[in-house]
Amino acid sequence: MSESRQGIESFVRPELAGFIGYSACKSPDSFPGRVVKLDANENNYGASPRAREALARFEGYHIYPDAAQSELRRELAAYTGIPAENIVAGAGSDQLIDLVIRLFCAPGEEIINLPPTFAMFSFYAKLQGVRVVSVPRDERFLIDTAGIKKAVTAATKLIFVANPNNPTGTLASEETIREILALGLPTIVDEAYFEFTGRTFACQLEKIPNLMVLRTFSKWAGLAGLRVGYGLFPKRVAEILHAVRDPYNVNAAAMVAARESLKDVELLREKVRLITAERERLYGELERLGWLKPYPSQANFILCRVLKGEALALQAALEARGVLTRYFNSPGIENCIRFSVGRPEEDDILLSELKKL
Repeated sequence: MSESRQGIESFVRPELAGFIGYSACKSPDSFPGRVVKLDANENNYGASPRAREALARFEGYHIYPDAAQSELRRELAAYTGIPAENIVAGAGSDQLIDLVIRLFCAPGEEIINLPPTFAMFSFYAKLQGVRVVSVPRDERFLIDTAGIKKAVTAATKLIFVANPNNPTGTLASEETIREILALGLPTIVDEAYFEFTGRTFACQLEKIPNLMVLRTFSKWAGLAGLRVGYGLFPKRVAEILHAVRDPYNVNAAAMVAARESLKDVELLREKVRLITAERERLYGELERLGWLKPYPSQANFILCRVLKGEALALQAALEARGVLTRYFNSPGIENCIRFSVGRPEEDDILLSELKKL
């Protein structure tokens, strides 16, 4: 190799050479002994019986999945009340975030992000060379609509709103969402935790042409490990997304599990009700500790500010005791820790360890 030619890394896009990836949660398999996993907002009740049984019987692993997603989109149309032609499924809603950014934004253009919020919005934007314009939420994690209006420029192509928000659990008012949509810019309302609130903007899809809604099977349906989500889009946008997405982007097992979950909705809704009730119990117990400040949540997790001590040290101490939690220390959520809502017996272990600490 000549002195002028360095290693293959010299060909990497310069702006990605120091790219910081998403901080994913740890696998419980890497810990010995008992592990209580409360770090990734998963549904610890797991998949529905119908989904598990269908996967046990499934024999089509050697065949490519339905590229058109026809049956899955028909089932989703029945579940959402939105026509199948407006629906696009993805390998988790994360993949759809990536596709929408690539569809609407050229490098150098802008998205508006509302931190603290879901990290994948800015992750995929930066990956595509798209500028992230942040409009921070207030001290109650409410959206600053006036700030959004000031932040809009000719380069603004997308606005992202997680509702309820992750990692804070905050639910924006209908008035707030409408005010953002009134700007006329393409807007993603990410409803990953819709089933825990029952509040959605999906019914406004025909009336508001710049609205797009994302959902997932990871939370309410317990399918996080299979990576399947979907989006509700204006018809023409859905058509283009189908053209540009990977042809087999939802794997065959995920399709089977998602379809069967949609046939087991009432059972899954009962699990959601159990999680919601447990969330309220856990919130009260955390508040009584006195050294944590839990924030009200409309999702399946509770964010807490650590009032005495360091959140990172608390996370490490809990991890050493087999309880996995999520640590945050970014603007607005400094010295915070987030607990997914588990089964009552799992949350009792968390509370017991917190009291010891």
